[in-house]
Amino acid sequence: MAATSVHAGPRQEPEAVAKQVDASLAAELFKSQTELAPACDDATFLRRVWLDLVGDIPTPEHVIAFTLDPSADKRERVVRELLADPQYGLNWARYWRDVIFYRRIEDRALIAANALEADLSDKLNKNVPWDEIAAAFVTATGDVRDNGSTAIIMAQEGRTEETTAEVSRIFLGMQIQCAQCHDHPYDRWKREQFHELAAFFPRIGVRPVRTATSRSFQVVASDRQFKFAKADDGNRPMPEHFMPDLLDPSAPGTQMQPKFFLTTAKLPYGTVDSQRREMLAKYLTRNEWFAVAMVNRLWSEMVGRGFYEPVDDVGPDRTAVAPETLEIFAKGFRDADYDVKWLFETIAATEAYQRQSRPRGGEEDESPFAANVPQPLRADQLYNAILSALDVPEAEPKRPGRGGGGLGGQQRDPRTQFNQTFGFDPSEPRESISGSIPQSLAMMNSSQVAGRLRANQGILSGLVAEIKDNDELVAELYLRTLSREPTEEELTRAKAYFREVGNRKQAVEDFAWALVNSAEFRHRR
Repeated sequence: MAATSVHAGPRQEPEAVAKQVDASLAAELFKSQTELAPACDDATFLRRVWLDLVGDIPTPEHVIAFTLDPSADKRERVVRELLADPQYGLNWARYWRDVIFYRRIEDRALIAANALEADLSDKLNKNVPWDEIAAAFVTATGDVRDNGSTAIIMAQEGRTEETTAEVSRIFLGMQIQCAQCHDHPYDRWKREQFHELAAFFPRIGVRPVRTATSRSFQVVASDRQFKFAKADDGNRPMPEHFMPDLLDPSAPGTQMQPKFFLTTAKLPYGTVDSQRREMLAKYLTRNEWFAVAMVNRLWSEMVGRGFYEPVDDVGPDRTAVAPETLEIFAKGFRDADYDVKWLFETIAATEAYQRQSRPRGGEEDESPFAANVPQPLRADQLYNAILSALDVPEAEPKRPGRGGGGLGGQQRDPRTQFNQTFGFDPSEPRESISGSIPQSLAMMNSSQVAGRLRANQGILSGLVAEIKDNDELVAELYLRTLSREPTEEELTRAKAYFREVGNRKQAVEDFAWALVNSAEFRHRR
């Protein structure tokens, strides 16, 4: 795949591109003996797409209505409905919050997380094109509490090299930071290319802002020529970027001209900051790898495996699974003018997305995309699922506007605490994510979970009183937690357990606790 600028063609409908993707996957990957997973049932699809798009589970009423709907286009319709729900933007704003802040330099960066959630949620719901969103991150200035687009720069404290690496990783999927001190050991990138890219960012910095009523930080840019400028002044705005001399760290180093490492594009020495970052945003978003990185990341989130893995280790020296299919998808995304909702709708329309899930490993690894892959829920998804299953209203933050929005800032609301325990970096491969003892203890002891799993209070109390038939009660618990009805075998085991316990309320508590703590509840399958 050449590193060139690209131009959009005619926009194609999601269903048309989805069919092209499935046909291309079959041609590239599947052999006559490949065992493709069959299409998942309606209840599985509904729970899957709810979790993927809005980060929550459907109500029993939604499940029943969807499974009874005979319409041939009901899956396409529910996808469009969910993409129009305000929770879609919030769910994916929280995803990008985690992408950005799990690689932060230090915790005070989390002061920018609330603004990021609010601003990005609004943009995603308004369907602002991805290239415009990316450009806003690259060119941002202002108070980090007010401008969510400052998040990447704030997460890296405005440091030139670190900001450079994160912009490349997040928007191009390329780990060029490995070339900061030496030529990249696995890619073609030279040390000079990293520092030429860094030369787009030296004139930015982060400084504290204090008033009588609040404290914050501000991303600033300066074109002032400092008289005593040094190449190692950290996050202070500098006139130019210098590549350090590894043999003589005390030397000023080599002044670098701003050049974009994927093309021959460059700017003159002395170019002002606004033009540097505006031009970098254009170079970045008009490059074909920009679409590839986004398609690869969202495909991995929804199907459970990327064309490139990890999702932020993409590039011309990497080998993609089904590269022709990926190019069809990336071209469609470019032709749709980087319409993120279009991308979600297209992925959801593919047979690959709608197949039954199988764990990774063994034969599945030899036949990628022959099945969907179960995904552990992100912390916010799991928290939402618990609230919905147990009919718990979300608690308001005790100190709104002063925390990290769920990643360990100054807020101490239940969601923040839950995310500290269950959160993980969504850029990491999902198979590397495992449970922990603190997570098990939180599920057993937290007031949000254990406190609501009592048959004499909350949702369980109401269900026990309203539903007299045990079979119906068990079915309701399955619908509320796993978004499906129990199988005959599960129902038989439940009956036996109710008889064994002898106490209906105790049996209901135990059964509900087992469902909420099950692997099926904590995964999207």
